[in-house]
Amino acid sequence: MSLRLRVLGVLMLIAVTATAATSWLTLRQANRQVREAVAAGQKEVSQVIGELRAYGFAHGTWEDLAPVVGALSKDTGQRVLVTTETGVLLADSDTLAGRGPRPPGSQPPVLVDPRPVLRFDRNLVPSTVEKLAVVAIVEYRAAVADAACLTRAGAEMTVRPNRMGVPVVTVERRPTQCVEPRPGLDPQRAQDLAAARACEADQPLVPCLRRVFNERTASVAPARLEVRLGYQDESPPTIAAAPAVAVAVGVALAAILGALLLSRAVLRPVRAMTLAAEGLGEGDLERRVPVTGRDEIAHLGRAFNRMADSIQAGEDRQRRLTGDIAHELRTPLANLRGYLEALRDGVVEPTPELLDSLHEEALLQQRIVDDLHDLALAEAGALTYHRSEVNLRDLLEATRTAYRAHAGTAGVALEVEAPHPVYVNADADRLRQVVGNLVGNALRATPSGGRVTLALVPHGELAVVEVRDTGNGIPVEHLPHLFDRFWRADASRGRATGGSGLGLSIARQIVTDHRGTIGVASTVGVGTTFTITLGARPVAPL
Repeated sequence: MSLRLRVLGVLMLIAVTATAATSWLTLRQANRQVREAVAAGQKEVSQVIGELRAYGFAHGTWEDLAPVVGALSKDTGQRVLVTTETGVLLADSDTLAGRGPRPPGSQPPVLVDPRPVLRFDRNLVPSTVEKLAVVAIVEYRAAVADAACLTRAGAEMTVRPNRMGVPVVTVERRPTQCVEPRPGLDPQRAQDLAAARACEADQPLVPCLRRVFNERTASVAPARLEVRLGYQDESPPTIAAAPAVAVAVGVALAAILGALLLSRAVLRPVRAMTLAAEGLGEGDLERRVPVTGRDEIAHLGRAFNRMADSIQAGEDRQRRLTGDIAHELRTPLANLRGYLEALRDGVVEPTPELLDSLHEEALLQQRIVDDLHDLALAEAGALTYHRSEVNLRDLLEATRTAYRAHAGTAGVALEVEAPHPVYVNADADRLRQVVGNLVGNALRATPSGGRVTLALVPHGELAVVEVRDTGNGIPVEHLPHLFDRFWRADASRGRATGGSGLGLSIARQIVTDHRGTIGVASTVGVGTTFTITLGARPVAPL
């Protein structure tokens, strides 16, 4: 599977999971809020009914009910519409608030009955019906109503006339074991309340008397109310799933779109680098990738371009090296071939001078081959080093001794400035090769009467070797190329005066392998100074 599909799949999974979790949490929270809203609504309904019933019980009339309705609407936030059972409007919170009445909602009205509910002692069965009026006719009506109620209830009763001849209804007392509920909110009180309700249900007289009470008080008690809360088209306390689903789908689509854009932004430069790498593998060393920005992909692109530049530069150096080797070997080999063919054909006499010249030319070619071999080993890290404690002052003295004759022939003074011995851990022969190459170049560049100085400069934990001459100097533009293979500052110099052109390259690699550095500073007409810096030992060994 491609990286694009994998990245897209992972991002989609994350987006869908996050969206589903968010939707679930949102629905859960919304449902909880709906339940809380329903509970609050029920509490508001109970508050409205309770206060209206308390007003009717206390006042015996519904007059001056408007302030109570306005206060209830303000406290509960509900629209409160109060009418009688016959449809007479008593109060409307919309009118009280100064707005036009809104159509009531579709919920059925709530009935509010202000009449008290008769409560009887559970252990007491009335034996007589209390006379409610002095007038005999009232007593008679009461007795008849009681007798009819008891008859319908199936109770055992006794009817006897009173002193006025009005029947008096009595009911035999039946023993009960009902008890008063204990105070407190403990389980025993709950059991007592349950027993009390059972005892009251066993008395057939109780509902009868309650009905009689309601019938006799209907003409004087306030009328029952119908209370409507809310208004038509009011938003119910529910949450629709469709908006949440729509939001979830929108979030998921946005996440997928972002994933597509992200994968495109990431994979486009990767694809460009892939094509460039394939081009490099096929030999197109000019291929590069466009780089913009400063992010990780841009850093990768710059690193790739640097790698391509390095490969191209290495390939160019390889081509130049091949051309330089061919150039360096072509002319001397052609001379050797010509002289050998002339000797074979008898055109030239084999004089000692000619044989010495041919032998010297062969030695020069052998030196070029040896230098190339050493350079190849050094650059490959395969050059063998035999390290030991080396006294740099002794090394410089040995180099001066080796080149004293050459310096005398050139008329150049060769001096050593090393007041104190300095020791390094190095290969003495390889260091002599480096210093000897620098001295040889300095002697060739210094005219007669000049001076070449080998200086040893201790510098803390470093040892600095300087090879200074008073020669012609090197132009600034030539300094960066001094350590290139087969490069000469003076292109007109030949094999006899210019060396092989590999000495400085070999010297730099040997110094680098010793974890040191080599540098050059030159002024035209004044001279040149090569500086070798190595790690020194603080004291000399015994």
